[in-house]
Amino acid sequence: MDICKEDIVMSDFKSREDMAITIVGHVDHGKSTIIGRLMADTNSLPEGKLEQVKENCKRNSKPFEYAFLLDALKDEQAQGITIDAARCFFKTDIRDYIILDSPGHIEFLKNMVTGASRAEAALLVIDAKEGVQENSTRHGYLLSMLGINQISVIVNKMDLVNYDEKIFNNIIEEYSGFLEKIDVKPTSFIPVSGLKGDNVANKSENMPWYKGKTVLQQLDEFENAKPLTEAPFRMPVQGVYKFTNKGDSRRIIAGTIESGKVSVGDEIVFYPSGKQTKVKSIEAFNADKPKSQSAGYACGFTMTDQIYITRGEIAVRFDELKPQVSSRMRTNIFWLGKEPLTLGKRYLLKIGTAKIGMQVEKIERVMNASNLNNEEKTEVERNEVAECILTLDKVIAFDLAKNLASTSRFVIVDNYEIAGGGIIGETLEDRQEWVREKVITRNTKWEKSVISRERRAEKYNQKSSLIIVAGTKGSGKKEVAKELERKLLEDGKFVYYMGMSNILYGVDADIKVPNNQINRQEQIRRMAEVANLMMDAGMILIINLCDLDKHEVDLINTVIDMDNIKIVCIGEEQVIDKCDLCIPKLENKNEVVDKIKSMLQEDGVIFKPY
Repeated sequence: MDICKEDIVMSDFKSREDMAITIVGHVDHGKSTIIGRLMADTNSLPEGKLEQVKENCKRNSKPFEYAFLLDALKDEQAQGITIDAARCFFKTDIRDYIILDSPGHIEFLKNMVTGASRAEAALLVIDAKEGVQENSTRHGYLLSMLGINQISVIVNKMDLVNYDEKIFNNIIEEYSGFLEKIDVKPTSFIPVSGLKGDNVANKSENMPWYKGKTVLQQLDEFENAKPLTEAPFRMPVQGVYKFTNKGDSRRIIAGTIESGKVSVGDEIVFYPSGKQTKVKSIEAFNADKPKSQSAGYACGFTMTDQIYITRGEIAVRFDELKPQVSSRMRTNIFWLGKEPLTLGKRYLLKIGTAKIGMQVEKIERVMNASNLNNEEKTEVERNEVAECILTLDKVIAFDLAKNLASTSRFVIVDNYEIAGGGIIGETLEDRQEWVREKVITRNTKWEKSVISRERRAEKYNQKSSLIIVAGTKGSGKKEVAKELERKLLEDGKFVYYMGMSNILYGVDADIKVPNNQINRQEQIRRMAEVANLMMDAGMILIINLCDLDKHEVDLINTVIDMDNIKIVCIGEEQVIDKCDLCIPKLENKNEVVDKIKSMLQEDGVIFKPY
């Protein structure tokens, strides 16, 4: 059989792989020199580039260094440090590499994290003469936090210590001890001289005692990560877009697919709400509609059921691994903010497309990167790494780092600036976990009416909502609630007032025990479930609750979307810090009802007359 040259070239092209790797380490330990040597020794430089740099050095009476091949920024050459994650390319017989030269200087740690987060493997460089430094340990910790477990430790500048095997072994012993503490097992330790080329691309004659791989051989033995298309489907919801032009009634759920793939007909669950539907169509702009879409692509799809979905939820395939759902989690955080990360302070956490208020509940340990001691502290200083428990304002969906890295990573915003980031290592129980499981099961098993909530809203000229009138005993909340029902009914609204006694002596007859906090929580949950049914029927439901607190509001919000709840607080003694309308003192019942009506009109629950 004859094989033409073109067939051989095409076959070779198809079999080649790509890999992104990062190179990190303490400042001046020789990362850029090693990259420059790799590029030169694999003939990956543009034609004439090496000679050009050597000639420039000669004209300026400077000794040539391979690091100069990477120093594209003028201020880098002036200061002698790398300040950005420079992207370089070189190739071997089996792979094309993108190598990210990350900065070693402590002031540019954020840049290092940005570069390393995209890598599948890492080279961590340690100067044989200087030994293990503070950033050597800090960078090792950050690589482990980013989920990079293919790490080769490059002991550079062996020529400066006369290629001493004992010095190399001492560094192995010291740094292996550190990596063991953070649960990292390095792939290899390689003694090299970037300047002389020892064990970079070619075996060294100066270190006959070393029998291992060269840097180039080690790179080629790193394994490519499985394609994200093979991971469970995850698409954080960016937005929901509804069309009305020329009879177009599509409602498109849009976002970027982080992992996996989705096809028309797939059963989809949105978390944390647990709402379920099927993919009706996958939309495309000015193109034929595809039957499926996969990781890395922006995607928009329509649903067979018009369920209410909000930005920040995560779309998941029903038949694949479920994400975690909670408002408490144990995390590993690296802190880069100008001000320390402190207990009790309000921050903003961003994960996927979700943005949630948060606080640090507990700082369990802070690792001192210079001596690896775990310190008990009440704050995390700049450039420190810590294990912290976070408490969020509301529940979110996420994955654990060991299961799916992309949806476990988050950043923390302080004063409108990204001040830190980390990964989620463990889900912790929160106060609403017991009811959340019931709600997810309910949403999964929910038997949908053929009439949507939107159609009922159009028919009744109102948005179904739960209005909670809260206050202490004797505050007048019940009178306000009943008067509000009367006035809304007179206006032609589909409205109902439900007193708590209706629930206590009916639905809750089997659990009613006075002054029992556990029973109170279950009574609130059942009330919210009844409210959810009535709201599904298009109703504006009004209830009054005595001594409502923040945790009970969270419980109700777990059962019912908060966007469909309005809270009116009457009286000065309130234990919830946020309500939609606050009436410190009830003097005129009718005036208060008018204020509530105005609020409902402004928020689109009932239409405002013109």
